[in-house]
Amino acid sequence: MTSILKRRRPALLSLVSLAAVAVGVAGCGGSSAATSSSSAAGAYGAAPAPTKAAAGGAAVDVTTAKLGQFLVDSKGRTLYLFAADTGTSSTCSGACAGAWPPLTTTAKPVAGTGVTASLLGTTKRADGTTEVTYAGHPLYYYAGDTAPGQTTGQALGQFGAPWYVVAPSGKAIK
Repeated sequence: MTSILKRRRPALLSLVSLAAVAVGVAGCGGSSAATSSSSAAGAYGAAPAPTKAAAGGAAVDVTTAKLGQFLVDSKGRTLYLFAADTGTSSTCSGACAGAWPPLTTTAKPVAGTGVTASLLGTTKRADGTTEVTYAGHPLYYYAGDTAPGQTTGQALGQFGAPWYVVAPSGKAIK
């Protein structure tokens, strides 16, 4: 029996090591204790991870760049509206939401400097999450934006309609 254990010990140690690495990697995923806002997997270039602002809700701020002043999240990621959305209901799900992740929240959204708090709201998505709205428009990110303030999704016609950066007034910047 001891000779069998000695022969299988390296294989057993390899399995235990692999399991430990897998657990360690899985533990490196998103953090629910983050203190900024966004919606859907982490770094720029990927869908943003759901996080919370200090007050518990997603924060919406204003930045200024070549398109003028427009809405961003607390990390500076540009927020867009989808021209196909009518009212506060989102029409973007599935593959659309993969390319254009919604800005979701777990509490009342927080208005940053330059944002009109009374224009902030929320809507329930078909998947049960709560999406932030502004002036009645559901807000989205563009997965192709890879840095704060980027607007590579501006005026793209995808999933049946164009996407626009949102001005502090709540209107699309065209």
